Amino acid sequence: MQTVQTTDEFKNLIESIKSEDGYRDPIAFGICRVDFGQLNSDKVLQATYPIINWNENFGSAAIFIKALKEQGVQIDMDKSEVVCDINLNFLQNCLNAFTPYSDEAYGDAHKNIQVISALYNQIRENGMREGEFKVVFLFEDAACVSVEATYLKLYALSLAKVELRSINLNGAFGALPNVAWSAGTPIELDWLREFEIELKFANEYPHIDFVDKFPRFLQHIIPADNTRILETSKVRFGAQLHAGTTVMPGASYINFNAGTTGVSMVEGRISSSAIVGDGSDVGGGASILGVLSGTDGNPISIGKNSLLGANSVCGIPLGDGCIIDAGIAILEGTKIGIYPEQLKKIQEANTDVTIDGEVFKGKDLAGLHGLHFRQNSTTGEITASRSTREIKLNADLH
Repeated sequence: MQTVQTTDEFKNLIESIKSEDGYRDPIAFGICRVDFGQLNSDKVLQATYPIINWNENFGSAAIFIKALKEQGVQIDMDKSEVVCDINLNFLQNCLNAFTPYSDEAYGDAHKNIQVISALYNQIRENGMREGEFKVVFLFEDAACVSVEATYLKLYALSLAKVELRSINLNGAFGALPNVAWSAGTPIELDWLREFEIELKFANEYPHIDFVDKFPRFLQHIIPADNTRILETSKVRFGAQLHAGTTVMPGASYINFNAGTTGVSMVEGRISSSAIVGDGSDVGGGASILGVLSGTDGNPISIGKNSLLGANSVCGIPLGDGCIIDAGIAILEGTKIGIYPEQLKKIQEANTDVTIDGEVFKGKDLAGLHGLHFRQNSTTGEITASRSTREIKLNADLH
């Protein structure tokens, strides 16, 4: 690719690339480094992206596609995902196209240029293994096929490029290999089994932190300054944490495709697909059920300024300003009594629905605002009343 001298030339080049028959903008793309298997040398264990693009920076995508074409690599844009090896020639072609912006490469607006430049310098100085660096395109949000594309989607979630529960993660578990993780490095289990005797006799058997298909959130994501994660094992990669969220140690955990949409305190478990709203508190040992845990496949959202008491279980969506007292479970089938005077107050807080009756199932109250679930310590009856307060988090702690 010839060196582009001016921004007008660059824009003309982009228009020319996009005018080619069959061209379509990807919904996402990025350049990653991959970790290969220690025993199966062509097996990809992990993909690390310094930058990902989701419905943005289509000019950079066009340049990447053009640079690949000049290497003889044709991109099939009818596929949902495309993964291509890249080399110095690819990077040089990209740099030639980005020349008008080279002086701005380290600004926020041109992170893709920074990626190209940094990788070019690194490979020139240190070399590379064939296939170690790849460019990945997603042309539609279909089921995951490759490790590289699956990681791109997990990055999109954890970087809040997409909303929770908004993208297709079918196939992710099949695409990702189960590996041993040691200081952030994935290790093939087959390799450990093959060389267990030699490694142990030589005192070189690695310290294994955990075994999973997913790495931990902090292995790939730099959180906001006011976000705190007090134990790395408590947040799985693919989770999404809004700025100001605090994840305490102990019984807390946030799974992938789950997380917080505002400043929240997390001392309990947020299962996959569960979402916690701004100002809410998941108390110590509390559990929000996932779609495989008795919710009939209905994902759970917790509204704003709500509280799940210690060791409580939430199996229904909650609106704003709700409370579940410590130690009780509110599931879809839980029988819940509401006394007439409280029913009237609850109705006043939920004018868009009609609430009628004396005994309800949990699923009948799903998504309502201002509910306080408690258990009569004498009779054991579970009741709901109008919450008299909204939970306010201590601003000094977030």
